[in-house]
Amino acid sequence: MRVIAGKFRGKKIDIVGIDSTRETQDKIRGAIFNSIYPYMDNKKLALDLFSGSGAMGIEAISRGVESCIFNDLNYKAYNTTLNNIKSCKIDNFKAYNLDYKKCLEELNNTKFDIIFLDPPYKLEVIDDIIEYIINNDMLNINGLIVCEYENNIKEHNLKIIKEKAYSYKQIRIYLKEE
Repeated sequence: MRVIAGKFRGKKIDIVGIDSTRETQDKIRGAIFNSIYPYMDNKKLALDLFSGSGAMGIEAISRGVESCIFNDLNYKAYNTTLNNIKSCKIDNFKAYNLDYKKCLEELNNTKFDIIFLDPPYKLEVIDDIIEYIINNDMLNINGLIVCEYENNIKEHNLKIIKEKAYSYKQIRIYLKEE
């Protein structure tokens, strides 16, 4: 797997390589970033809540986001993220090895410009996470939430700017308008 575009373009990213972690394929990652490109100006802080290899957050930094917070409860995924960050020589990051709820609580007073949500599908927690983000005002105006999921999720008080199915994987991108 490689970084698709930006300052780290072509840089190899290690995958986690365990059954509980699904890597976002280059094709899908490219489609996501092409969809959010018009909204990428002045994005300062991203959250990759279920980071796996860290590919989404690394791609965001590669494309101009100033900083990213990575989190994964799985220790192998957490270490893979750290190794990929080190390999790309990224120094504007924080990384956590926490349950997603504890991570959100830890970051409760933080406002993000982009949030990537790709939890294990069996958890079916995206709706709860989005509600938490909205209720705790964790997303800046013109901020984005990028969701990868298998089963349907609710519509939220955010504008949907993209929906697409890739086999069993669904992508939905939300925008917080003024």
